[in-house]
Amino acid sequence: MNDAPQPSPCTASILSRIARPADVAGLNHEEKEHLAGELRERIIRTVAANGGHLAPSLGVVELTIALLSVFNPEEDKVIWDVGHQSYAWKLLTGRADMFHTLRRLGGISGFPKPEESRYDHFGVGHSSTSVSAALGMALARDLSGLKHHVLAVIGDGSLTAGLAFEGLNQAGDMGRRLIVVLNDNEMSISPNVGALSLFLSRNMERGWARRMRKEVKDLLKSIPGIGEEIAAYAQRTHRSLKTVFTPGMLFEAFRFNYIGPVNGHDLDALERHLHMAASIDDQPVLLHVLTRKGKGYAPAETRPTTFHGIGRFNAATGEVFARPADAPPTYTEVFGSTLCSLAERDRRIVAITAAMSSGTGTGPFRARFSDRFVDVGICEQHAVTFAAGLAAQGYRPFVALYSTFAQRAYDQIVHDVCIQNLPVTLCLDRAGLVGEDGPTHHGAFDLSFLRHIPNLSIAAPRDEAQLQAALLAAPDFGTPLAIRYPRGAASGRPLPETPRPLPVGRGEWLRDGQDAVLVTIGSMTGPALAAADRLAGESGRQAAVFDACWLKPLPEEQLLDIARRFRIILLAEENALAGGFSSAVLELLADRDMLTGLRVRRIGLPDAFVEHGAQPALRARLGLDEEGVLAALRELLPPALRTKQILFSPAGVPR
Repeated sequence: MNDAPQPSPCTASILSRIARPADVAGLNHEEKEHLAGELRERIIRTVAANGGHLAPSLGVVELTIALLSVFNPEEDKVIWDVGHQSYAWKLLTGRADMFHTLRRLGGISGFPKPEESRYDHFGVGHSSTSVSAALGMALARDLSGLKHHVLAVIGDGSLTAGLAFEGLNQAGDMGRRLIVVLNDNEMSISPNVGALSLFLSRNMERGWARRMRKEVKDLLKSIPGIGEEIAAYAQRTHRSLKTVFTPGMLFEAFRFNYIGPVNGHDLDALERHLHMAASIDDQPVLLHVLTRKGKGYAPAETRPTTFHGIGRFNAATGEVFARPADAPPTYTEVFGSTLCSLAERDRRIVAITAAMSSGTGTGPFRARFSDRFVDVGICEQHAVTFAAGLAAQGYRPFVALYSTFAQRAYDQIVHDVCIQNLPVTLCLDRAGLVGEDGPTHHGAFDLSFLRHIPNLSIAAPRDEAQLQAALLAAPDFGTPLAIRYPRGAASGRPLPETPRPLPVGRGEWLRDGQDAVLVTIGSMTGPALAAADRLAGESGRQAAVFDACWLKPLPEEQLLDIARRFRIILLAEENALAGGFSSAVLELLADRDMLTGLRVRRIGLPDAFVEHGAQPALRARLGLDEEGVLAALRELLPPALRTKQILFSPAGVPR
């Protein structure tokens, strides 16, 4: 592994000697430095094989060691925000032997998970939750009469979200003993680094300095008549002096005691300042730590965005394994290229994303139409309301989010977009099962939490051509529209030379049949077609396939016609069954008194949080692949069929 740090050949493995987290504190400086190299080597090797969040975890190796050196892991609580940085923590808290299973089906999670370890104190996956959660734990500690420390480790990216500031605001108001460690590797608050800022931050917060301030403050307060005013003035003067020379003005305004910036790769400095933070017991503390993403691995240091969340790669060279040249494009790529084509012809189009320009495919749009591209940071709520403001002034904003992150903007979708009936297009990538990132990232609920909102239309394209058609319909749609599409490679279907907008509220017959009908939406259409073909080849039974295309408006007349003509119906979706597409179809049939005599089965995501694992493995386990659909069909069809024959036109439409 050319660029990965290598442990010294003359030193035995330190990691193998860590039987429990508290053992880290007993290591000397040289052993800790060696341990940092071992951790990086192990993280690089594992992520190269499994994929994962490499650059963030490499950046906090020394910080993790320092946290376990200063604090008592058996009592103190460390909350990692998002969890992208938690790999070294997992290795040092009893999961080294399982680390090779990272993100694999049945293996350890890529995020902190309390069910996995008692050293993971809060489950995470979405950003900016650590301060609020840690503050709740700090209050619980105080109400219980306990004395342990509670720490939140939050990155500068996560600090862009409103939730983080809500937590900071409440923490400063409550004044509870709490330590927030800001892991800063990019943010603009970092440049004010130097000897003077560190000197002021360090020396103004030493125990003797705090005691002297308290004594002086008490003395000033004792002056009759004017004491309180003079003491308040002195306090403001102290804060002004400190914040002039340090980048902590914002955090001091939140009534945090600011310490830093500190070199996040200097173990001695980290431990010294963590001890200082731990000694402050009269107000919350923010320790500002400067780290470098990908530290210790040259490819990740030079390309931190690429190696933030990455698939398999060559650990020795840093070369990312590319898709085969003849592989179909991903849905994300089709979305990005189509949006650029639309923007060339329509100046009203604005692209908005929430710190995910590469992940959502809006990078090319940013490069070509920078004046109409906005990355709002990790602020999905703001992204949606910001888009509503644009739409209210005649523009056509496309908000590109992962399905799971759209959950964070539910109120804004309802109140700011849909009540006002504004033409905002929500482009929901990673809908359905996303794979190795697990339950916090699966797009399992968007059909369910969106379909009941008035004024909002919802399309779920089955392939890249239909995705393109749905996007073409969006600029002139005139009302709120959500388009959801899965993660990964598209079907390989060629895009039409002259694409046309997707007809609203109309489904499409894809296969003839008389024995049963599969009614699908989105990503389940491909497995349904394959299963119907398999069934015909094995038994001669013919199952028709109907792609609804739209959840809202439902293709009602077509669905009612299906209920009149077929007795056996299999409904399939890659969304939670509770309240999703199949629920909408059943509600329609029930409202029209058409369920009598029908044999209906639904397949989709269960009423449970789906674990992490590769997409094909998860779909196989849940019966959402070709084999699963075929098995459901076999169970649904009776041994002897007594259904009437259905005639089809050459186009496959019942007549």
